[in-house]
Amino acid sequence: MRILQLCKKFPYPIKDGEVIAITNLAKAYKKLGVEVHLLCINTPKHFFNKENLPESFDFYKTIQSVSVDTSLKPHRAFLNLFSAKSYHIDRFVDEKFSNKIKETLEKVNPEIVQLETLFLAPYVDLIRRHSSAKVVMRAHNVEHEIWSRITQNTPSFLKKKYLAYLTGKLKRFEVEKLNGYDLLVPITKRDLHTFQQLGFSGNHQVIPIGINHQEYQPAPLPADQSLSVSFIGSLDWIPNLEGMDWFVKKVWPAVRTEFPDLTLHLAGRNTPEHLQKLVSQNIIVHGEVPDARDFINQHPVMIVPLLSGSGMRVKILEGMALGRVVITTRIGLEGIEASHQKEVLIADTAEEWFECLAFCQKNKQTLFRIGQAARSLIRKDYDNLEIGQRLLSRFQ
Repeated sequence: MRILQLCKKFPYPIKDGEVIAITNLAKAYKKLGVEVHLLCINTPKHFFNKENLPESFDFYKTIQSVSVDTSLKPHRAFLNLFSAKSYHIDRFVDEKFSNKIKETLEKVNPEIVQLETLFLAPYVDLIRRHSSAKVVMRAHNVEHEIWSRITQNTPSFLKKKYLAYLTGKLKRFEVEKLNGYDLLVPITKRDLHTFQQLGFSGNHQVIPIGINHQEYQPAPLPADQSLSVSFIGSLDWIPNLEGMDWFVKKVWPAVRTEFPDLTLHLAGRNTPEHLQKLVSQNIIVHGEVPDARDFINQHPVMIVPLLSGSGMRVKILEGMALGRVVITTRIGLEGIEASHQKEVLIADTAEEWFECLAFCQKNKQTLFRIGQAARSLIRKDYDNLEIGQRLLSRFQ
């Protein structure tokens, strides 16, 4: 089988959740004997020169990218106010990329064209005109839902109105495209249910994000080590930043007063200056770290305070695979079948967050049991190779 994978950004370095999801599935395809080809947009924000790829990035038969300026531009955003098009989507529509798709379809002759996220949906009609391949949409999120939640949590009235307008256009585009794929592959059952409520009635297969649990080896923690808490995530992604801002304002002050020795270790790309200034509040800012697994392994507890978002959080899978106790919201846990105080801790309100952190501080012996249960769940239900095989069987 030949699969052409289309991506809205270069899937390297393998750090953020979307890239991990894309490359993990490609690795599984390769192990299962599939010929996988990559064609991606190379954006200014995530630009990467493929000549600098390591030898281990060898699971694609061919790798091609097209540089497209997808950056936000005030004049384009203003003109879009008078257009029916979604500004979120329109930034990824490019003639050079269209031409490269046509050229690649002719050379590769794929049986499956797998679109990674809604932002590649504008190219479906072009693919159908130039190929007999089945078109598969791997929906990492319900995209408009993320922006709807962000809009609800925006305090500024004018910004809220503007975001609501943009979100409405994004939703219309997402709904219009829903029944135009040969197969829709949502990440979670909840996302599938949402798509069906929006009018989707086509072929579908829910496929969660998988990881190779053998690559995640927990580091033993010294018995006398003080409890420490970690957060890792791209802080130029609005839901991550929104969640951390809420946590340090609404939760951390009370926790710090009750447990003055507890430290929060904050890692992530593009950490904003206002978070870097919190070092006097038992918060240690690491910036972008070279190895996420090493960082997570250093701390018994990992927090993911998401207030908005959709799909699955790969960092939660990674934390669980490393046997760490993950505290997150119900939104953060979407797509992961884990239970409170069994494999994870769940908190939505500031009071619940305080109670979970107090539980960790006062029940350190229980943390190991929760971490081991989390590892077992990942091995059983989120194995990358098994997930890849399940999707290939659906393709066949």
